[in-house]
Amino acid sequence: MTELAVIFDELPTRDGGRIGVATLNAPKSLNALSLEMARQLDAKLEAWAVDRSVVAVWLEGAGEKAFCAGGDVVALYRSMTEEGDDPGAGRDSLFAEAYFTTEYRLDYRIHTYPKPILVWGDGIVMGGGLGLLAGASRRLVTETTLIAMPEITIGLYPDIGASWFLNRMPPGVGAYLGITGAQLNARDALDLGLADHFVPRERRDALLTALGGADYGSRTPRELQAGVQRVLDELEARSEAPSARVWPLLDHLQALVGQVDAAAAVGRILKDDRDDAWLVANRKRLAAGSPLSAHLVWRMLERHRCTSLADAFRDELNLSVQCCRQGDIAEGVRALLIDKDKNPRWRHASVESVPEADLQALLAPLWSAEEHPLRDLGAGHRVG
Repeated sequence: MTELAVIFDELPTRDGGRIGVATLNAPKSLNALSLEMARQLDAKLEAWAVDRSVVAVWLEGAGEKAFCAGGDVVALYRSMTEEGDDPGAGRDSLFAEAYFTTEYRLDYRIHTYPKPILVWGDGIVMGGGLGLLAGASRRLVTETTLIAMPEITIGLYPDIGASWFLNRMPPGVGAYLGITGAQLNARDALDLGLADHFVPRERRDALLTALGGADYGSRTPRELQAGVQRVLDELEARSEAPSARVWPLLDHLQALVGQVDAAAAVGRILKDDRDDAWLVANRKRLAAGSPLSAHLVWRMLERHRCTSLADAFRDELNLSVQCCRQGDIAEGVRALLIDKDKNPRWRHASVESVPEADLQALLAPLWSAEEHPLRDLGAGHRVG
């Protein structure tokens, strides 16, 4: 029997309501977000949004290792390299467009959802997993949480709305995280606005039980949020979160990436000789990453410093599809996940050698405003 991509359940509440529970069900792949997962989750969220008996939504991943370790980049790779009788013909296929359109529409729905969404960000939360976490009304982290946007290692860039939300961190920090793929713990996530509450892993069941017994009043949006918040106020344990890694280095990180361009920022980071294990790991990741991706991280943050989330998603869809057609992602996934030789042959030898023409080709629009697959995002919604 085929396993369900997402397991859905509904837990009863004391007042006759229900809490919708969605579990990403691919623990062997660390719950990598497949196209089918995204489709099923988006459809269920749409239904729960208009079901008055549903007071809140709980989203988690199966297994103990990860909430969601990213998007299904293996499926993307196969679509780019194995379609039909002509290897490589898939670079012009529609799979990338369908995948990213569905994923970004789902992420945007979470950002604008009319009811409380609690995401249990336990374990690994990377790439597409962060896309699901970032927009939730209650982003829960634990002692095992590990958050990162390591797209530079596969020749992509932080998408999933990161072009928008990385700009809402202290100046320079978002660019540093995006360029280096730095790993964050629960305290870092709380400090940088990527999480709302620290709840130890052992309190998960108690939290769900308490949510079922909460008072949601007459179920107005305000009362639903208040009911959830009262429970979290009792069960969170922020003082038990691990020690921060980013905040003590804030001035140093800002000095590395401030008031420069992408090439200069990369140069400063790689030449930084500060002996800190976290900084050293970040430098190594950047040195091995795609030079093209470093430019794309910088360029997208510049483009969306003052735009809306909907505009950022539209621009990201364009760039993500272009990266599949003419970027480094196929080679990055091959080296990291397919052949696993860890020796990607990037298109450019260094950040300095990336020509502006290549960046402009990737940023070139694929659709007119009237034809864009995400043209309807933002209608009637306000975010952040």
